[in-house]
Amino acid sequence: MEALGRLFDLAPGWVPANLQGGITGQRVSLENAAGVTIVVFKAAGTAGDDPAFDLQQHTAYTGGTTADLDIVDHYYLKANATLTGATTWSKKTQTAASEVTDPGGATTSAEEQQILVIEVDAEQLSVGYTHVSLDATDPANANAQYGGCLYILRDLQIKGTPANLPQTLQ
Repeated sequence: MEALGRLFDLAPGWVPANLQGGITGQRVSLENAAGVTIVVFKAAGTAGDDPAFDLQQHTAYTGGTTADLDIVDHYYLKANATLTGATTWSKKTQTAASEVTDPGGATTSAEEQQILVIEVDAEQLSVGYTHVSLDATDPANANAQYGGCLYILRDLQIKGTPANLPQTLQ
């Protein structure tokens, strides 16, 4: 059996778009997965337009209650003017929060191409919360910066061929 459907499933957080103005991430259910690896992949932008991301938890796919998921005490980052296969991961630590601001620090994250990874275990959600999402917050300047977000659901409780997997967003 292939890995897709047995080990993991994929869902869009948001498709590649201009981060300017902010993006509300789609909600993904963790009811059938032990966790989700959230991957943000962004292009280089203009100095001073450092991106920020905000992790949310929800009680439903639509409506319900939304709250910050203040668990991000570390994340992984690949960053360079031009990302290549030679770019290595670095572990970045912070005080537990729902936000990751200026990934990598030094107020230079806008000028770099980056891959940012945040791990969320389903057991980290508050009682009654079943879904998560990642938002891109408005960098507050008028310059374009493009990025996308992909959710990798892992340790699936319901396994099958890709065509038979349950919907991930509901």
